[in-house]
Amino acid sequence: MVTTVDAAAPVDARVVEAPLTLEEPAPRVLGFTDQLGLWANLGVSLLGPVGALGVLVPFGFSPLSLTAAGLAVVVGTVLGTLLVATATIPGAQTGAPSMVLLRGLFGARASYVPTVMNCLQLVGWGVFEIVIIAKACQQLLPWHDARWVYVVVAGVLTTLMTLWPLSVVRVLRRYALAAVVLATVYLFAQMLRNPLPSLSHGSWAGFWVAADVVIAVSVSWVPLASDYSRHSRSPRIAFTSSFVGYSLTQVAYYALGLLALATVVHASDNQDVLQHDMFAAFIAVPVGWLAFAVLVLRELDQSFVDSYSTVVSLQNVWPRFDRRIFGVAVGSVATVLALVLHISDYFSFLYLLGSVFVPMFAVFVVDYFLLRGHRDWDTTESARPRWIMLLPWVLGFAMYQLVYAPDVLGWATLWQHVRDALHFTWQSWMSASVLSFAVAAVATVLVSLITPRRLR
Repeated sequence: MVTTVDAAAPVDARVVEAPLTLEEPAPRVLGFTDQLGLWANLGVSLLGPVGALGVLVPFGFSPLSLTAAGLAVVVGTVLGTLLVATATIPGAQTGAPSMVLLRGLFGARASYVPTVMNCLQLVGWGVFEIVIIAKACQQLLPWHDARWVYVVVAGVLTTLMTLWPLSVVRVLRRYALAAVVLATVYLFAQMLRNPLPSLSHGSWAGFWVAADVVIAVSVSWVPLASDYSRHSRSPRIAFTSSFVGYSLTQVAYYALGLLALATVVHASDNQDVLQHDMFAAFIAVPVGWLAFAVLVLRELDQSFVDSYSTVVSLQNVWPRFDRRIFGVAVGSVATVLALVLHISDYFSFLYLLGSVFVPMFAVFVVDYFLLRGHRDWDTTESARPRWIMLLPWVLGFAMYQLVYAPDVLGWATLWQHVRDALHFTWQSWMSASVLSFAVAAVATVLVSLITPRRLR
């Protein structure tokens, strides 16, 4: 086995930015407050209040009570963020980004497969965030036919942020988080001025379906976590700051959405209508436009993180390529796609790609933390292929689709036939994320027990 990059490499205080290629060591310059600011800002999203509808009214169930919905948010956030925080540890220990770490799991060449999937989902989410920013700006400043202007401006700002990632993290910590906290407190205060319905009126059936919605949002950050924690001063700081920062703000913004839905916003199955009504409710409160403007500007950190992690993922394939060139290319592609695509049609496909990474991370966690240990983790370009590790990944992925298969080009229908053939009956307590993670983790242990060491 080959030992990974020395995590204890000395830090040059003069180095303030991420290296241009993967051949250069990652500077360990991010402390607790830097990473707390990053993850707390990532937990804040304009999609959070809109996504609260999927928690309050789980698919296929009657509406939950506000108590049940609130608890589902907390449980889903804690479970999902535990995975995210755990995903930061390998990056902080080795100094390697997320997709490079997969060389140790699957081998150097085989790691290109999840790298391609990750790039597809990251570009898709980056496009989606730019579209959301443009829609929010249209409600905030409803100039005639100005959507393309908002898209271009958001795309350009995202690209510029990608070029100086560590500087952006520091700005988020120093300025953005404080403004977001003030805006959030103000919006909560305004929503709470409206009379609340009964907290216990509603159902508890579908609780785990609702929690799974929140888990899915949280774990979507797992494939990105080490891209930033590799600059952390220690694994403990990376874990604690990500768990605390992301958990607090994600719970807050889902709760804000639940509060708005319970008081002033009419629930709608049409996501565009729901977004419009939710944003309008925030703008309508006294001086609400200012608080909402803060959230719109802050949304840029979501598109920035998606774009920068796409760049770092591409460097897994081309490690000597200048990330700035990749950054400009990725930003340009995302901006053009945001101008021409109906991103709502792509939403289910993004969830399908996301379901790939939950079981894959389970295989990684078991192999990295329990079976082999990070000191023997090979992240070099000559890392040998480990095809046997694809088996538990595939089994976990299949478990996810049995519980919940996104409706993409007949994909859900295909898995319904599989369920029928296996006589598999879905139960309301089943969480696609939790079960797929568990199946993949157990399968990884079994593979380790029955496979000769040379093949493992």
